Amino acid sequence: MPTRSLKVLLATGFMVSENLLPQNDIHRRIIHLDMDAFYASVEMRDHPELANKAVVVAHDPRKHGGHGVITTANYLARQYGVGSAMPAIEAVRKVPKDLLVFIDPNFEKYRATSAQVHEIMHRVTDIIEPISLDEAYLDVTKNKLGNYSAIQLASYLQQQVYQTTHLTSSFGVSYNKFLAKIGSDYAKPFGRTVILPGDAMEFLAQLDIGTFPGIGKKTKPVMQAMGINTGKDLQEKSVEWLIDHFQRQGYVIAMHSRGIDLSPVVASRQRKSIGKERTFEPSLHDEQAALSFLRQISRQLADSLAKRHLTAGCVVLKIRDRNFQTITRRSLLKAPTQEAETIFAEGRELLMHVPEFLEAGTRLLGLSVTNLQAVNYEEIDLFDTDLGG
Repeated sequence: MPTRSLKVLLATGFMVSENLLPQNDIHRRIIHLDMDAFYASVEMRDHPELANKAVVVAHDPRKHGGHGVITTANYLARQYGVGSAMPAIEAVRKVPKDLLVFIDPNFEKYRATSAQVHEIMHRVTDIIEPISLDEAYLDVTKNKLGNYSAIQLASYLQQQVYQTTHLTSSFGVSYNKFLAKIGSDYAKPFGRTVILPGDAMEFLAQLDIGTFPGIGKKTKPVMQAMGINTGKDLQEKSVEWLIDHFQRQGYVIAMHSRGIDLSPVVASRQRKSIGKERTFEPSLHDEQAALSFLRQISRQLADSLAKRHLTAGCVVLKIRDRNFQTITRRSLLKAPTQEAETIFAEGRELLMHVPEFLEAGTRLLGLSVTNLQAVNYEEIDLFDTDLGG
């Protein structure tokens, strides 16, 4: 007869062994790279006068009826208890007036900087799992650069990101995603944390339980009431005990507290095409207006290609007239591109071959790029670059 713990595991779909936990996998080499206070750091880089100011990236609530949510805050603002996802009005209450500066978010600028960072990542590996604009997991068990350790590769990434963007980042290196993420958070900013298989249990033992995913504002006080305050306290609880008290969450906590995480780094799926289109009401008749729109979406497509580290080999025009007749025309490029001007030139040429649609009135106009492929990078010698120790 299964115990209550085993019943819980079976009901939630877990595969269980005799000791309830799966065998650990320590053969992988995972990097978690995380930009330091990313949006705020971009603004401070671009506005040197913000040095020594508590920078909060959010709409100023004093100008928006007290509304607004903080996107991020620099480290000086964080010293006053200001953090991401907090109501912006809290920054007004917590930070001295002469130090506080609100900056409206500029996501176009942040995406452009993120694309630079991801271009550097792709020099090392294509097995990249982006979490947001400012952080990603990289599986470097096999990599593009040769026989280098994960620590050397992470140091190379950190150095190259700084040289290219003038922004700092932190990294964690370990044998799984959970530990790599814990590591990158451990020594911010501009931190470097390496957690080897033989050190994982000791490293986790000294952490506050709030560090572990799944132990949030509700679960933490419950655990503290039970005398559980550190990773060591979690390790001393049996897997069955954690499952009995915290069900599925308890099983995951048991795994993490023992340094186990079998989830792979999942690279973004390759897209077959990227497209932009717009419906016009009233219908569009003016050629210059149509070309202006094609130029605009050509830039958007180029940005999307750069962000995803792709080139396109084909441009496709889609057009629909006021009678709902729809056609597509395509042009194969002489060479793959991610340049807006090349995309626009091909789109303009395709449009010029269907003048009757503009004459009749264009209801829908769009461009897409297909035949996508990853950008190729030449071999790089890490030791041509100072890794910064």
